[in-house]
Amino acid sequence: MNLAKQLIMNASIYAPRFIIFFLLLAFSDSLLAQSDWEINTLRNINPQSPDNIAWKGLSYTAEPIAVAIPAGMFATALFTHDKKLKNQSLQVLGSLVIATATTQILKRVINKPRPYETYSEVYPNKIESGKSFPSGHTTTAFSTAMSLTMITKKWYVAVPAFTWAASVGYSRLYLGQHYPSDVVMGAFVGTASGFLSDWLTKKILTRKKRIFKNAVK
Repeated sequence: MNLAKQLIMNASIYAPRFIIFFLLLAFSDSLLAQSDWEINTLRNINPQSPDNIAWKGLSYTAEPIAVAIPAGMFATALFTHDKKLKNQSLQVLGSLVIATATTQILKRVINKPRPYETYSEVYPNKIESGKSFPSGHTTTAFSTAMSLTMITKKWYVAVPAFTWAASVGYSRLYLGQHYPSDVVMGAFVGTASGFLSDWLTKKILTRKKRIFKNAVK
């Protein structure tokens, strides 16, 4: 678990810069949050009765899948003694931690209400707690998709992963829970979290190899 500890330590150093960057984007983006084009786009997607079982089910796959993937990878790595897979599972988990922390900070700082709290012609599938900007479900889905893409570097992994993530984002609009800008920002934060976790993991592993080589000289 040394990699996990070092990933957390490095994330605590670089994440503040990462979050500040997104805060700047968020403040500029939130100015457009209630523009005519955005609320009209949402109304065109969100029906009066958003009860489609497929979209409702898909929306709530984000968190279970995002947790199950690194957990499954880690369990498999322990069973097979696969050190590479273990590191990869921690990389996926690291991306999820960064994405979740960034999303929660942005939600509290921006403090943007859900669209149905502002507009009467937006119909939610249910009343959810928490703020609107950015979309947490979208962030989580794109964080997972980007991590899997960075690890495998295979198009046949990337295409279905990002298709699923984009579908989760669309479902949040269909269900009336978010504005388009919430979903776009969620996709951006999730994707960037995957990149950051990949960079931190490589940095940590390179450092460990360097320390090991110096130790055996």
